[in-house]
Parts: sequence; structure tokens; C-alpha cells
Amino acid sequence: MMGEGGHRKLFTSDLTVNEFLLVKECGFEPLGMVVGTSIYHIGFQQAKWTQNMEMEVLTQAMYHARELAMTRMEEEAHELGADGVVAVRLTVKHMSWNSDIAEFVAIGTAVRHVDNDGKYKALNGRPFTSDLSGQDFWTLLHAGYRPVGMVMGNCVYHIAHQTFGQWFKSVGQNVEMTNFTQGLYDARELAMERMQAEAEGLQAEGIVGVDIHEGNYGWSTHVIEFFVVGTAIVPIRADHHIPTPQLVLSLND
Repeated sequence: MMGEGGHRKLFTSDLTVNEFLLVKECGFEPLGMVVGTSIYHIGFQQAKWTQNMEMEVLTQAMYHARELAMTRMEEEAHELGADGVVAVRLTVKHMSWNSDIAEFVAIGTAVRHVDNDGKYKALNGRPFTSDLSGQDFWTLLHAGYRPVGMVMGNCVYHIAHQTFGQWFKSVGQNVEMTNFTQGLYDARELAMERMQAEAEGLQAEGIVGVDIHEGNYGWSTHVIEFFVVGTAIVPIRADHHIPTPQLVLSLND
């Protein structure tokens, strides 16, 4: 994809046609699809039956595997001379032949600004990453902001089982399951705090496009992971003009 003798070969991209054109309109050229992957063995941790607690071994494994995939995707973009990676997707798939092994994949489109002055790169001089769509990327730049990096946080949490006495008292009753309520709240809060800490490390003003994923990946009905991800942004000018919405009339049947 880097080409030879200063002549770049064709690019590849998972952007839609509209996203591709809007990214071009912002002054960015797509360089190619970049991919990072990590096949990771997830360790084991025992939890106390009647206690709400974070499964720190699992939390660390799930975070580290995603970080490896992201870092390798960024490295591919850096080799292409990119300023950033847009429309990043993070996926995880557990292998059917071993439930303790999972594949983590990060995919996006590497882009470079036509000025090629590096002003859109992250603080460390590496390409920025963003999970915003091409349309959202265009809107963000025109409103006077730019992405500095994808930020994420996660927490794998064990929800306490009820004792026999607690279960017996709730039979046939409308009653809040406080162990689940408190456990899920704590897990979400830990994941959000970790994502926000990453954004603070990038000296971001805020995080947009935050998405919360919830899943247990077959561990146990009482073990669940909350994964949050978003794009940290900073202002690039003092005035933040929002483009006026335009009426679009579809002519399709």
C-alpha cells in the first residue's frame, strides 16, 4: 500500500461511499485499511459465591488483548504515514474449539491530511484513532474539534448469588434484586472511570460517541463484562460553528 518511488498504489477502505467523500471533503486522503489482531488465552479466577466483586484477572486480560489489537492497527497506520485511523471497529470472538481463547480484532481506515504537517496526530506523534463514522468525523471537524484517540475502559464483575434465605423471602414477591442492581452499577462506574482516565491522559476536553457493551462470553450467568469506548476530542479553534442542517428529499421508492 505504501507504493514505490513516491507513487502510491490504490487504497483500500471499509468506508461507505458517503463516508469516503466526506472524509475527502475534510482534506483527508484514505491510505488503506489497517488491521490489528490478538488471539488471547483468558485466565481463570475464582469468585466468592455471595460476594459482589471485580474479576481483576479477567478484566486485565480483556483490556490487554484489546490494547494489543489497537496498538498493532496503529502501527500499520504509522507505517503508511497516516495522521489517523477513522471508523475503527473493535470486535471479540471466542473460539468454538476452546472457550478460554478469544480473537480480538481492530479494523479501520488509515487517513492522512493533504497538508501532511502532522498537526492532526496524537500527542505522542502517533496516528490518532477514532470510532466515529465518516459523517460524524466530518461534522466534528467542521464544528471546530478534532479527535485525539479512542479511549476505552472495562470491568469484568461477579454478581453475588442470593443465599437460600434471601431467595425464599423473594418467592412470589415484587422485590428489587439489590445484589444485581449494585453489582451492575459498580461495574459500569468502574469501566466509565477507566475510560475517562485515558481521556485525561490525552489532555482531551471530552469524549463523544460513547458506547457501552455488555456481555458474559459464556463465563457464567453471574459474571459479566462492561466495556465502554468513545473518541476523545480537543478544540482546534475558539468558535464552534455547527453546519446548518439541510433538508434531503429521497427520490427512492
